Amino acid sequence: MTDNKKIREPLLRITKRPSIVWWKAWIILAVAILAGFLLGSLVIYALTDCAPVKVFKSLFDGTFGTERRTWFTLQQTAMLLCVSLAVTPAFKMRFWNIGAEGQVLVGALAAVTCIVYIEDMIPNWLLLIIMVGSSVIAGMIWALIPAFFKAKWNTNETLFTLMMNYIAMQLVSFMIMVWVPNGSSVLPTQEFGWLPAILDKKYLFSILVVVVLSVLMYIYLKTTKHGYEIAVVGESENTAKYIGINVKKVILRTLAISGALCGIAGFLIVAGAEHTITKDTVGGNGFTAIIVSWMSKFNPLIMAFSSLLIVFLQEGSSRIAETYSLSDSISDIVTGIVLFFIIGCEFFINYKVNVRHSVKAAKEDK
Repeated sequence: MTDNKKIREPLLRITKRPSIVWWKAWIILAVAILAGFLLGSLVIYALTDCAPVKVFKSLFDGTFGTERRTWFTLQQTAMLLCVSLAVTPAFKMRFWNIGAEGQVLVGALAAVTCIVYIEDMIPNWLLLIIMVGSSVIAGMIWALIPAFFKAKWNTNETLFTLMMNYIAMQLVSFMIMVWVPNGSSVLPTQEFGWLPAILDKKYLFSILVVVVLSVLMYIYLKTTKHGYEIAVVGESENTAKYIGINVKKVILRTLAISGALCGIAGFLIVAGAEHTITKDTVGGNGFTAIIVSWMSKFNPLIMAFSSLLIVFLQEGSSRIAETYSLSDSISDIVTGIVLFFIIGCEFFINYKVNVRHSVKAAKEDK
């Protein structure tokens, strides 16, 4: 005797995708970005009655509307990318370095210190060499302090690196008071220690440096033994120890590289753009870089696109806020909306949603 019956499944069933073709993943990402832009433009429309088309136009004008804005956008992208490159080795190793903001800041402070004390003693080219060397050393030291405590006593690197950001800020404030005793707390723009202009473009030198660093970091992580060790330690410290990797050495070496890159970023900010320093010189890039690194899955080449996208949103939204007399926080709102959609699309790239369906199953009763 045969009895046919329906087997009911859950309405929605989520399964992990075994793999997805790269072009499908990019389509999902593009749809997510467009959806984020659309929602962001609707938010601005609700505040300003500005049509979404005009919102997109204002975003573009705010970043690429003039030659000056274009170069400034590229420079900001390069600085964010440089800091993102710095945090990537540590994060790939699962060392949660939240202290890039402070590491870049002490690198910038070291560069400014060189300008203040030896600017009129040596030629500019030699001053730049000393500045970059001092910035690299300062960034390395600031990163190696929490790395040493992590490797030696397994301290919490998240809190340690986070607290050192505030120490760096106060150190900058203290040095400015030393250099500017009149109480203005503002260090004037320095006349020495400027990077040379290439083809009459002020920011081109810094951009080219970051491009080279991106290629080198990609090669380092993808093809070298050190990059392999970083990946293994990130997957499992026990596995790394089992196959003979010195985990403590990898932690110290990786954070030294991370700190050195942060120091270079600080040098480029001072010598290539700001020519002075405040405790807000880094502008939050140390934290934004974490998003860029994670969003790009630790791929230095993809980080260039992610950095440009975030700077495009920030600068374009700031232009909209200026045009329509809105709060400066509108840039953070729009950026947050788009990033939310980008992060959310990772779910659809890695998982598949199956809708319930009914099947007939034949079952014999004997």
